[in-house]
Amino acid sequence: MLARRRRPREVTAINQADTDLRREVREFLAHEMVAGHHRARCDSWMVGHSPEFSRALGERGWIGMTFPPEYGGAGRRSTDRYAVIEELLAAGAPVAAHWFADRQVGPALLRHGTAEQKREFLPGICRGELYFAIGMSEPDSGSDLAAVRTRAVYHSGRWRLSGSKVWTSHAHMAHYALVLARTDATSAEHRHAGLSQFLVDLTLPGVQVRPIITLDGGHHFNEVFFDEVELTDDRLLGKRGEGWSQVMQELALERSGPERFMSTMPLLRSLLRRSTPHHPSLGALLAELASIRALSMTVAEALGRGELPSVDSAIVKDLGTLFERKVIEVVRASACSIAEFDADDELQRLLAEAIAHAPDRTLRGGANEVLRGIVAKTLVAS
Repeated sequence: MLARRRRPREVTAINQADTDLRREVREFLAHEMVAGHHRARCDSWMVGHSPEFSRALGERGWIGMTFPPEYGGAGRRSTDRYAVIEELLAAGAPVAAHWFADRQVGPALLRHGTAEQKREFLPGICRGELYFAIGMSEPDSGSDLAAVRTRAVYHSGRWRLSGSKVWTSHAHMAHYALVLARTDATSAEHRHAGLSQFLVDLTLPGVQVRPIITLDGGHHFNEVFFDEVELTDDRLLGKRGEGWSQVMQELALERSGPERFMSTMPLLRSLLRRSTPHHPSLGALLAELASIRALSMTVAEALGRGELPSVDSAIVKDLGTLFERKVIEVVRASACSIAEFDADDELQRLLAEAIAHAPDRTLRGGANEVLRGIVAKTLVAS
């Protein structure tokens, strides 16, 4: 009975703050989106690149929301950030420019960066003016992140970086890349050792970015080549040889956020606006959405406490991928419309976008089979 008396006051306070923040974001989006400055897109966090929109978010304190004020952040709760991101993704807003810097590079800097690195990079990230790409995946490696062949050799006070990365989103527009490289020789049994991370200026001599064009003719993926790129000591993020543990922390952020089940939310919302609320498939979809969202929010709260819920993050990403595939299937069955990229009809256009990007949803952030392996190994070990 005591718990029942306390709970309403706590929930009311939290919900009111959440409601006020969401209302503020929706009013902003009504001006930016409804006024015709931007249109809703599926996978907007991957394909919706707008520096102007990112700067507008930065001016409102909606980038780097959990970062300390001393580095330009808002010092807010992880649940506040979650609310803002949900609203932006639901609207299909163009958030790709700052996405990777806000989601994982900023937290990595806060956790592992030097005071000088934090002062150099974090304020620009929070303003929505400094963009990062993520250099993890490599050619012919699939989802085996430990199969890193990019090397950084230290000599005479300098690092020399050589190798290549692939599926590097927005490297052609980013200012920097956070690159995972092998810095020390290791045995086949200890492939996870000897890895380090570097903050690489993509305008440096020896860096070459080549486009990878997607099925819909879009360009957000790239191959990035490093040919004896010279880096100073202050470009090393964290400690030498601890890159694997740092990347695992970043992947928990990458796999567990609402983008893992809300990439097709603009499509689902468009269908809901023209369908009966009693449609059985829609009811099942919304129930599944609620359960995945609850797990994702639990992970966000754990990350906010400094924990590393790797297994729960993997589950969110796996279930989210399957959910987004179901959204496409339900729309196809319900809408009875043709998917067309240039259609005036919003539902047809969004359906075409969702279908075109469906194959890479199961790969980015780790293939589903790999994620299930992570969960299975943890269950066996426990």
